[in-house]
Amino acid sequence: MHKKEKAENLKNNIKYLIKSRGETQLSLCNSSGLTRTTIYNILEGRVINVQQSTIRKISDFFGVSYKEIETVDFEEKEIIESSVSLQGNMNPAAVPIIKESLLIQSLDKRIGELSTIYPLTYYFGLACNLIAVLLENEMSGVNEPGDLLIVKKGLSLSDKEKLAYDKTTKKLFVTNESLFDSDVVCVVGEIIEERFNGQ
Repeated sequence: MHKKEKAENLKNNIKYLIKSRGETQLSLCNSSGLTRTTIYNILEGRVINVQQSTIRKISDFFGVSYKEIETVDFEEKEIIESSVSLQGNMNPAAVPIIKESLLIQSLDKRIGELSTIYPLTYYFGLACNLIAVLLENEMSGVNEPGDLLIVKKGLSLSDKEKLAYDKTTKKLFVTNESLFDSDVVCVVGEIIEERFNGQ
């Protein structure tokens, strides 16, 4: 198998595994110790020769075979193995894209109403009550202006990453906490997908 083919397989598998395992590029970076740039470059197809140690960190994170991640199409394999695609014949969910500056004033509106006011993107997967937050400022050194965060609106008691708004600094931030002082912090919701620079 050519290097280019392997790199393409690796890229597609990372994208599929992130989505199907309910992870984000950020959680992959944090847990595997790889930099965001490394992951971004692989996903953008900018690297043909990915270091073996990097591939091992990624395959370990997802708990998949280090050999297969470059040679097998996991999506195809898992659909065949489950014989019934989990996604079935699902329609993608339409998700309103809300600019960061308009976010707080939009939080009390229903998704149906937001969908008629704002442009839409689509999310493939099981989810409801989703909004896409278009960042206009850099956030905690991780996300840049133009990044899109798909967020499941509302309070969540999980330890997954949440998007929250600090009323004092009037800035968004990401946190794993589940208890907040509601006078200071407004929880937007749980981050379920990140798209860099509006990808």
